[in-house]
Amino acid sequence: MELGKEVKDMKLRKGIPASDIVAQMRGAGGFGAKHLALGAEIVREMLADKDSTNFLSFPACLVSTGLRGILAEIVPQFDAVITTCGTMDHDLARAWGGKYYAGQFEMDDARLHHEHVYRLGNILIPDKEYGQTLENGMQPILKELFSQKPEWGGRELIHEFGKRVKDENSILHQAAKHNIPVYAPGFFDGAFGANVFTFANGTKYKLNLVQDEKELSDLVFDAKKTGALMIGGGISKHHVIWWNQYKGGLDYAVYITTASQYDGSLSGARMTEAVSWGKVKEKARYVTVDGDATILLPLMMAGALG
Repeated sequence: MELGKEVKDMKLRKGIPASDIVAQMRGAGGFGAKHLALGAEIVREMLADKDSTNFLSFPACLVSTGLRGILAEIVPQFDAVITTCGTMDHDLARAWGGKYYAGQFEMDDARLHHEHVYRLGNILIPDKEYGQTLENGMQPILKELFSQKPEWGGRELIHEFGKRVKDENSILHQAAKHNIPVYAPGFFDGAFGANVFTFANGTKYKLNLVQDEKELSDLVFDAKKTGALMIGGGISKHHVIWWNQYKGGLDYAVYITTASQYDGSLSGARMTEAVSWGKVKEKARYVTVDGDATILLPLMMAGALG
């Protein structure tokens, strides 16, 4: 039996860059650290491959945290974003001045409810900073847009909102600025979609989500190769691998998750399971990295981008 590479000790020094720490993890052979370093390596290779059309996917919960700024920074590195409706909720609310606050995972939720404060993990979101902010900001823009034409694609509508945001830390702003399409397959599963529904309900106005799927189909089939950095599971992850199965699977795939595979969930499914479905190629470069993306993603991208 041939043994693998020898385990090497990691070293710290004053002022060491995060990218150097991640690089050392590759040789450390230590549990999740090795996977994190491999993920950074694959992302770097994927982004450098000019033949690869690359997807970034993530769920909305991350946008309520400070990770929003890093997501906004890396969006221009990718060719398309697939996310959940709540990403528009949190991104726009914060772009329009909504304030989110640090809380705790264990709090008196009944009291928070009476005080009109929502808890998202250990993030606190006052209703006036979220629901009211979104409604006040969205309705005039929807009136403007639908006065221009009666039917919009979901991606088109998201792009138009991104054009009207001035916050450099906004994911939608950076996507619109760099012409990166943002798709939300679960479009109505959040306040953004609900505002579109309440505005258009009972009118001649229409939202064409089939147009979004046609665009995604063209994006995949026009690509020579495809890659994806998928953060968290659910519909955002699955929509990436679902479309790529029709092209023979992803050539590069990095997945960050906290979920367990032993309940059979999509969120817990390893990248190797996707190989069995043809959603990731047998000879693809892929890795599953277990852990909290708010910790792992900054390190991974520091390693990937240097």
